[in-house]
Amino acid sequence: MNEWILIVDDEAMIRENLKAYLEDEGLKVVAFESVTPALGWLRAGGVCRVCIMDMRLPDMDGNSAIRALRQCDPEMEFLIHTGSSSYSLPEDLRSMGLDDGRVYQKPLCDMAPLAAAAVRALAIQRGDGV
Repeated sequence: MNEWILIVDDEAMIRENLKAYLEDEGLKVVAFESVTPALGWLRAGGVCRVCIMDMRLPDMDGNSAIRALRQCDPEMEFLIHTGSSSYSLPEDLRSMGLDDGRVYQKPLCDMAPLAAAAVRALAIQRGDGV
């Protein structure tokens, strides 16, 4: 099974720091600044099991992006990384299995909890039952 993690975040420093952190943890990561190139990558054959999604993006809001990415891969797991202190999950995303435990507020002082959540999501995808 492919174990790539997809990051979609328009803030270059956050995107690149998160990518570097996850790679240092031994994970394979692909990162994009907006949804359009991420969708293009998936439609061209890219496969990932976990997506870390920002909510405020230049081309599409994060909720709509999750819906669009889920159409490309119904099994994809999502973690939300947002700077919005007032963000709440819409009901349709909750019905996809997302919950408040998958929402991480920026800025993260410690990326370890988000990285651990990504590893757990990959384990679930593998069927390890973590």
